[in-house]
Amino acid sequence: MKRENRTNWLVAAAAGAVFAAATVWRNRRGSYDLDGRVVLITGGSRGLGLVLARQAVSEGAKVAICARDAEELERARQELAADGAEVIALSRDLTDADAVRTMVAEVQQKLGPIDVLVNNAGIITAGPLDNTELRDYEDSMDTHFWAPLHAMQAVLPSMRRRGEGRIVNIASLGGKVAIPHLAPYSASKFALVGLSEGFRAELSQHGIVVTTVCPGLLRTGSARHAIVKGQHKKEYSWFTIADSMPFWTLSAETAARQIWNACRRGDGEIILSVPAKVLAAFHGLMPGAATDILGWVNRSLPGPSERGNERRHGYESETPLTQSWLTTLTRKAEKQNNELSSNR
Repeated sequence: MKRENRTNWLVAAAAGAVFAAATVWRNRRGSYDLDGRVVLITGGSRGLGLVLARQAVSEGAKVAICARDAEELERARQELAADGAEVIALSRDLTDADAVRTMVAEVQQKLGPIDVLVNNAGIITAGPLDNTELRDYEDSMDTHFWAPLHAMQAVLPSMRRRGEGRIVNIASLGGKVAIPHLAPYSASKFALVGLSEGFRAELSQHGIVVTTVCPGLLRTGSARHAIVKGQHKKEYSWFTIADSMPFWTLSAETAARQIWNACRRGDGEIILSVPAKVLAAFHGLMPGAATDILGWVNRSLPGPSERGNERRHGYESETPLTQSWLTTLTRKAEKQNNELSSNR
């Protein structure tokens, strides 16, 4: 009996040691140094992209940010370059393959070969299926699938020649689990996850590491730029309040640190926030049950509207509720992350 107890204790101790080692492995910073590296971040003018750029600059990287809004980009560039960092900003339509190729060529001419590409640009449309149109799906696919593909194809020739490179694709928990009222977003993020995983498998032989990032809810301040459909004010209310809950959301700064650490380690995939990890794991084990539960969640969301096909931004759908204490953290993030500069 004593021998059996000793064996059980040794097995438990070994399991504990393995778990501790795995935790240290996952949390370690990684050895890939950003100092002197050329980093291109799409959607880098505000929100998570801007926070990623701040952290890259602080570590000595030369950073290029791109987005559509030239004024917003310039404000971000001035902030990032305030302490002498080498930063360029390029206004481009990332859904245009030719525009992406010329952008990459310009970055390489001004800063040097691109070491790290971060595909972060995104849009989000929230609304019931009855008010969701083909255009909503097309726009999401253009931004979340075709734009990252264009960017990866543009940087790969140089990375292949050098035998090294890092690509970080910012997908979403919505690319692992389809979330009600976010069908276009989830469908396009599912596509990005598949694209990213396929590229990782085939590019590893060339020394190019692709990391897929699937965040849960993040407090970036970007909710005001979401497109809402259906009962616009009600739709925006649930969306922005959910985006502000302190225990269910992750700050943009924490998310960015974890993303850069995953990039340094060369992780294949990282899911951000505990709730996101739990939901993704449950869906992986019991996809039917998870979808059925989300079906019940859907019943509590605002229904369709006869005039709900109209596309409105979140900032056009504000109410006293969305400007109350319930969204305090989102309002703070808006100010910090250049989200208030654009009303387009």
